[in-house]
Amino acid sequence: MSKWDDEQVDRIIELALIEDINFGDITSRILISPDKHGWASIEAGESGLLVGGDVARKVFLKVEPTLEVDVLIKDGKQIKKGERVITVSGMATGILKAERVALNFLSHLSGVASQTAKYVNRIKDTNTIIRDTRKTLPGMRLLEKIAVKLGGGQNHRLHLGDGILIKDNHIAILRQSGMSLGDIVAMVKRKAPKYMEIEIEVNEFNEALEAATAGVDIIMLDNMSVSEMKQVAVMLSGDVRLEASGGVNLENVYEVAKAGVDFISVGSITHSAKSLDFTLVLKLLK
Repeated sequence: MSKWDDEQVDRIIELALIEDINFGDITSRILISPDKHGWASIEAGESGLLVGGDVARKVFLKVEPTLEVDVLIKDGKQIKKGERVITVSGMATGILKAERVALNFLSHLSGVASQTAKYVNRIKDTNTIIRDTRKTLPGMRLLEKIAVKLGGGQNHRLHLGDGILIKDNHIAILRQSGMSLGDIVAMVKRKAPKYMEIEIEVNEFNEALEAATAGVDIIMLDNMSVSEMKQVAVMLSGDVRLEASGGVNLENVYEVAKAGVDFISVGSITHSAKSLDFTLVLKLLK
């Protein structure tokens, strides 16, 4: 996934605008004449990666199509505190009406990309890849996953139909009917589309060995200690790809990568990323 899906982005923006301006902007309507024009500058309040400039532009133009919006810095580029990233000119009430929604997208997506980049940079001298998860804000998954890519990470599944991941609850249900881990994998291999990789979640060493013997493509080591992951990696090196998941943070991500895993999935880069600070300053034109 490397570019915006315009139709889906438009739907996301429309929902955000319904939340904020469906009943109008009563304050601006009272205080500012509709014939007043202005010029606005959006500036970064802190350094980071910029993502969402084009989304912010769409927001302004959906609210007021006559506005002139210039995105000065491309998505995925590093920005510094105080740097101007977007300018908007035209009807002042239109700028004010779109301001918050545009800044919300810009701040959140830049925060996701910036947080992803921190993880990627921590393990840059390893061969391990940072991946996202489906732990995303409702309605924001497409945008967040693009932000992850622009931050240097990779996407895991976009949705439940995007890949096979046999999780603990699947295993627990099927084990109640007497199936082993090998039986479960064999069922999936019989029924799954041939082009789809099979990944399985395990949380102990013996399960990892059983999964590898059953012929899965990727084993997710869920909430395992670093020492346990090292043990699995030594035993299964070259036989199957390994993914670490659970309990990973910026303090321990390098140690986890050095354990020998191919991927590290980090839910916090989407669901808990700190928003990057942006400010819009508006000046009325004479």
